[in-house]
Amino acid sequence: MSILPPGILVLERGWLSSNNILFLEGDEAALVDSGYVSHGEQTVALLRHALDGRRLSRLLNTHSHSDHIGGNAAVKRAFGCAIAIPSGLDAAVADWDEHALMLTSTAQSAERFQHDLVIEAGDVLDLGGMSWQALAAPGHDMHALMFHCPEKRLLISGDALWQNGFGVIFSELLGVPNGMASTRATLEHIARLPVDAVIPGHGAPFVEVDKALETAFGRLAAFEADGERLARHALKVLLSFYLLEKGAMARQALPHFLAHTELCRSIDEHFLGMGADALADWLVRDLEKAGVLRQDKGQILAN
Repeated sequence: MSILPPGILVLERGWLSSNNILFLEGDEAALVDSGYVSHGEQTVALLRHALDGRRLSRLLNTHSHSDHIGGNAAVKRAFGCAIAIPSGLDAAVADWDEHALMLTSTAQSAERFQHDLVIEAGDVLDLGGMSWQALAAPGHDMHALMFHCPEKRLLISGDALWQNGFGVIFSELLGVPNGMASTRATLEHIARLPVDAVIPGHGAPFVEVDKALETAFGRLAAFEADGERLARHALKVLLSFYLLEKGAMARQALPHFLAHTELCRSIDEHFLGMGADALADWLVRDLEKAGVLRQDKGQILAN
């Protein structure tokens, strides 16, 4: 039995893409988040099948990270939909500032797109015949939004809350004041909302909201107590993402990647001080032990 009301279809995606949340609205439809750029053709094919002849009129983004906006251009080309983004991203998207969008700093990609609308925290949106409130969700991304439907007690959380945690607190690693404090405030806001089910940016929708919040608060407390732990977690996520996209990397090229990928270099300089060679040794050893990657003939490969 579905935990979601009729008219909401969640296309649960594997990494590198975020989930695609489709609202069926009679002969039309609206979409939240579009996945990663390299999955663009797959995203369009999945949507075409799910739409079943409906017109996709709107595409909304929860935030600007590559796995959520990377398919925007492909979806707009295919369906001619209007694109709405959080208002804080207006200038970065309009100017296609790849640094502000955390593309160049993470060695990730997205195809340039033009947005048509902005969404402000506090706006009320009609999606699938239901009223959704746009809520600020700073922390993972300081301009991120969530969408809450009080009547149905549903929350589209983006990367602010997953069943097993939340997205990397990049804001803290980028030197944004109060990055972790903002994450805590967002989690506390979620805890106060009437929510029976969450549709996260990654993973299946879930009803164990209290348990997810307990897990998230516990993880956040660990990061608050030890910033180095957050730094190491972020580096593992960044390398894992890169390997999933590229498939493989020469082991001897990893120190160069770490030294020349801006966010990796900054994390090491400000939190770890290991240097690229030692950092590469630690990352390979730790991720290999965790079963995330393997080594073969001088290559490191994603499992």
